[in-house]
Amino acid sequence: MSKAKQALYLIISLLVIIADQLLKNYIVTNFKIGDEKTIIPGVLSFTYLQNDGAAWNIFSGQMILFYLISIAAIAVVIYCLFNPKYKNGLFDTGLALVLGGIIGNFIDRLHLKYVIDMLQLDFIQFNIFNIADSAITVGIILVFIYLIFISEKD
Repeated sequence: MSKAKQALYLIISLLVIIADQLLKNYIVTNFKIGDEKTIIPGVLSFTYLQNDGAAWNIFSGQMILFYLISIAAIAVVIYCLFNPKYKNGLFDTGLALVLGGIIGNFIDRLHLKYVIDMLQLDFIQFNIFNIADSAITVGIILVFIYLIFISEKD
C-alpha cells in the first residue's frame, strides 16, 4: 500500500476520533445525564448516558478488561491495515473506521472510566450509542462484505 493510501486511512480514523470526541464534548457541556433532545422527530434524539460497560452495558465496570481488549484490537487492526497482504480499499476503509471507533471509545475509558453515549434511534427500540460505536459497526460490515463477497476474487 502506498504512503498516500496509508495516510488516507489514518485520516479517516482521525476524522472518526475527532467527530466522536467533539460530539461527546458537546453533549457533556450542554446536557445533564439522562437529558434528551429531539434532533429529527421520530428518527433521532440525543440522550446523554454514561456507559461503564460494553454494548448493552455488558461487563459493566470491567475497565481493565476493556483496556486490554482495546489495546489488542488496535494492534490487530493496525497490523491488518498496514500489511501489504491486505490491500483492498473496501477492507482498508472498514479497518480505518474500526480503528477510529476503538480509539474514540478508548479515550473515554482512559480519561473518564466510562464511555459517553448519546445517539438514540426513536423509530426502533435500540440501545443509545455514539459515533465511535457507529464507525465500528459500519467498519465491521465493510470488512465482512469484503471477506464474504470479494476476498476470494482478489
